[in-house]
Amino acid sequence: MIKIRIHGRGGQGVVTAAELIALAAFNDGIKAFAFPVFGVERTGAPIQSYVRLDKEKILSKEQIYHPDIIIVQDPTLLGEDDTLSGSNKDTQLIINSEKSGQEIEKIIKSKIKEENIFSTPATKIALEVIGKNLVNTVTLGIFARHTKLISLASLNKAVKEKFSEKSQKIINENCQAIKLAYNYEKKQ
Repeated sequence: MIKIRIHGRGGQGVVTAAELIALAAFNDGIKAFAFPVFGVERTGAPIQSYVRLDKEKILSKEQIYHPDIIIVQDPTLLGEDDTLSGSNKDTQLIINSEKSGQEIEKIIKSKIKEENIFSTPATKIALEVIGKNLVNTVTLGIFARHTKLISLASLNKAVKEKFSEKSQKIINENCQAIKLAYNYEKKQ
């Protein structure tokens, strides 16, 4: 079973990101279970959502304390105690950041190995393509590329399903942002 924990702030689409991973996985024939943690969160407050992926039926419905993958939509959350809790050197970190994996490894004091840190300027891509700092779909492009757990085609299909009541423009912008993040290469 693959356990994914997503960190972001209220209003950034953390819950939607989890749902999109689950939908994309389902489209790829993988069993998935996604759920958020709700309290009295408000826009801008740190929040989490969780996803489990497996070939077998998923019975566990508890929070994820030892994630295989952590997605961080807001890089300022690296300073929060719970963002990297339960991680180890082999945990994969997908992060919205213009910093390199080496720079991030120094910030997090080597809790995760540099080669397991995948950063992309998701905010920059979102602002350019979507016109808003909505990075959830952008970070999923990074997720799809580096984990190979969901396909790009299934992720785009999930966006079309999830956003079916929104305008075609919004769907197209999100699919374009995903593609840019998926194909993003850091310049050295």
